[in-house]
Amino acid sequence: MNNTYPRNFSHIGISVPDLDKAVEFYTQVLGWYLIMKPTEISEDNSAIGQMCTDVFGAGWQSFRIAHLSTGDRIGVELFQFNNQRNPENNFEYWQTGIFHFCVQDPNVEALAERIVAAGGKKRMAQPRYYYPGKKPYRMIYMEDPFGNILEIYSHSYELIYSEGAY
Repeated sequence: MNNTYPRNFSHIGISVPDLDKAVEFYTQVLGWYLIMKPTEISEDNSAIGQMCTDVFGAGWQSFRIAHLSTGDRIGVELFQFNNQRNPENNFEYWQTGIFHFCVQDPNVEALAERIVAAGGKKRMAQPRYYYPGKKPYRMIYMEDPFGNILEIYSHSYELIYSEGAY
């Protein structure tokens, strides 16, 4: 029996230097829902404390976390760790790991400007068309105000790549 089938995406965890400002940014600029307000988690014998020690190892002490949800019900966990550091360059795309996440908005340009107005940055001067003159599919790479890389697509992932090669 083959148990290979496409699993659903549940959530992603994003580290930020200021949890309260990140909750404000992601709820007010991207419109995500706040599911669980910022909460402090401590290294202790509680179920969540023990689970975090399993993941982080002993000595993590405490962190703050908030839970959000996108419009299509994907969870977003925002973490603020005590020893959190902002790298000077958060776009080391050649390193193993996640280097961006993508949101979809039919008005790529307007969302890009809202992100900039809220303290984020454009990684590209302007949106690019995947199929210039043929399809309206656009994209742009951005940074949130905390240095996390996000991309904006004008259309669904399936539509953009259904044409095959670029």
